[in-house]
Amino acid sequence: MKKVLFACVLTMLLASCAGTTPSSIQSISDSGADLPYSVLTTLPNGTEIRNGGFGSSAVAHPSAGNMFYALTDRGPNATYKGEAGKGKKFPVASYTPRIGLFKVNTDGSVTMEKEILLKNPAGEPITGLPNPEGRGTTGEIPYDNDGKVLSYDDYGLDGEGLVALKDGGFWISDEYGPHIVHYNANGVELERISPVGVDTGKRKLPAVFKRRRANRGMEGLAITPDEKTLVGIMQSTLYNPSKKEVTNPTVTRIVSFDLETAQTHQYLYRQNSKWLSNSEITALNNKEFLVIERDGKFSGKEDAQKHIYKISLNGATDVSGDFNARDGLTIQGKTLEQCSWEDIEASGITPVKKVLVADVVKALPNHYPHEKMEGIWLISDTTIGILNDDDFAVSVKDGEVIQKILPGAGTVDGNTLYIIQLKAVSN
Repeated sequence: MKKVLFACVLTMLLASCAGTTPSSIQSISDSGADLPYSVLTTLPNGTEIRNGGFGSSAVAHPSAGNMFYALTDRGPNATYKGEAGKGKKFPVASYTPRIGLFKVNTDGSVTMEKEILLKNPAGEPITGLPNPEGRGTTGEIPYDNDGKVLSYDDYGLDGEGLVALKDGGFWISDEYGPHIVHYNANGVELERISPVGVDTGKRKLPAVFKRRRANRGMEGLAITPDEKTLVGIMQSTLYNPSKKEVTNPTVTRIVSFDLETAQTHQYLYRQNSKWLSNSEITALNNKEFLVIERDGKFSGKEDAQKHIYKISLNGATDVSGDFNARDGLTIQGKTLEQCSWEDIEASGITPVKKVLVADVVKALPNHYPHEKMEGIWLISDTTIGILNDDDFAVSVKDGEVIQKILPGAGTVDGNTLYIIQLKAVSN
């Protein structure tokens, strides 16, 4: 009798570990749980720059059900035009992009367990400053808070997509090259994969990805559960062949990268309207993924789009074309970004299938008051955590860095973890 009882209890425990939500996560309220922060610096105008900034991506810890990793981007920055031209102001120019490990406690609060600073192959901390010509330049000129031109960083990263591996290492995608970079558990760069001529490795991304729109590069990155294939998604339509010549700004691209063979495949993702942002991708299995598709509006109102879709690569057409061709696959001499969806479908190309599984503005009582939704933590088949990018609590006005205040609420924006229940994820 005791053996039978023990077997029943063990079976129940194993089942609960496989697909349920830890009780600590269930205790998070509908208003979300704030992530902790420290103050990096206070500017002369009184603006606090916070660290913070852990909203560019989120991913489950490979073994701890109540823990997740989150990623910062290149650091606090603001659009600025100085004497050298258009660029970005970096008020904390020495900031090192980093990964944070966070834990959800039994009372529903969130604490940071550790930070992992990102480093170049020599083990030296990098910055988030743009890459120079030939290594992934975006054309953005870096300035300090006083408007002085800064140096470029060969290994600078504007990280937006994060993968946590079972061996403790990470893959990160960014918006510069765009690059996909492999880091070890201590944050040291091991390999950099890119469509540009970087000298950190022989493996490359297709040449067409060099035509990413600046600051809208590879916004999301996932890995299949077998850890054999990386899958990245571009934030918006490529400037292919140029910004002026794009006629269909709802065409976006997904790329897969086989880690053993370096073989790539490309698929099209159709956005709901022009120049929206695909800001995260997370693997459910080897062919199905969750994608965040959003606008840039502050929520708190029903017309803001903060959608999560389930997509499938099954049945989607590989649109790779010539790996080395700057235009990529073309249709009657036009790039895919110059073709209408009718032209694309008439040529036999099928985009990925997508189905809405969460409208976050409608799902939350506070209608998700942030403008950016950028991180998905896959907790179970039906439950996810989402994170906003708080931009280190700063914004910009007339070229000056100011505090980022949530409209209507009157509070400073901060990283907040929300728990969302999905619909129709399982087949």
